[in-house]
Amino acid sequence: MKTPLDSRQLRAFCALARTGSFTQTARELHLTQSGISHSMKALERDVGCRLLHRLGKKIALTQAGEQLLHHSAKILQEMENARESLGHLGKWGRGRLRRDTPELVAALLRHRIDLALTLETNREPQLDFHPLFTDELLFLVSARHPWAKSRQVERAKIPQQNYILYNKKSVTFRLIEEYFRREDMALNTVIELGSMEATKELVKLDLGVSILAPWIARKELEEGSLVALPLGRRKLQRRWGILHWHGKRLNLAEETFIGLCESAKPI
Repeated sequence: MKTPLDSRQLRAFCALARTGSFTQTARELHLTQSGISHSMKALERDVGCRLLHRLGKKIALTQAGEQLLHHSAKILQEMENARESLGHLGKWGRGRLRRDTPELVAALLRHRIDLALTLETNREPQLDFHPLFTDELLFLVSARHPWAKSRQVERAKIPQQNYILYNKKSVTFRLIEEYFRREDMALNTVIELGSMEATKELVKLDLGVSILAPWIARKELEEGSLVALPLGRRKLQRRWGILHWHGKRLNLAEETFIGLCESAKPI
């Protein structure tokens, strides 16, 4: 597989195509004029063809340059969209990250989406899973909860708590059920919510106990309004990754999205 194009060179190329001037492009990007020139020569070497006609201090795009500009605009927009989406990674209930894994798998199989950032579940033979990171689910309790004060979970009282958990149809809920079933426990009253923010607010009010990954409540844990405690001697871990069609050759935007996901791991 060929090395993806340098995104900084693509940004400079798009800016140069818009301004038509090395001087103005250098000023906008806070770089030197020679730096822009060297960057464009490197890009032309990389793609193997001339992209620019140099007309004194001005430039014009070649036919190949016009073609690259068309693709570059799409690639840079996809990168911006990916960065914005990852900025909301811990803010459940917003955008596509709200959808549960079964829905994402179904959307992939129906070709409604190209990639899915999701939890690993039972493998579909038509799909490949690109692992990104593993997190651990913990009890999250209010700072006023007895477990928070003692910094210890009383095993006998685990089934007696009121729980505030994510959607019962979700993979996370199924993992939690399976974990406590193996511990010979059945959880008491469960309030089902589809929003992580609402869940955290109810837990802070000491209206119940939740089971979440710490990165979802990093701010609340740091300020002390929530306290995280282990579920037991065994850990309950989830593996996150990217799902896509088996054998599919990813385009540059998709490869870039996966790269951004890898660099934005929340833990």
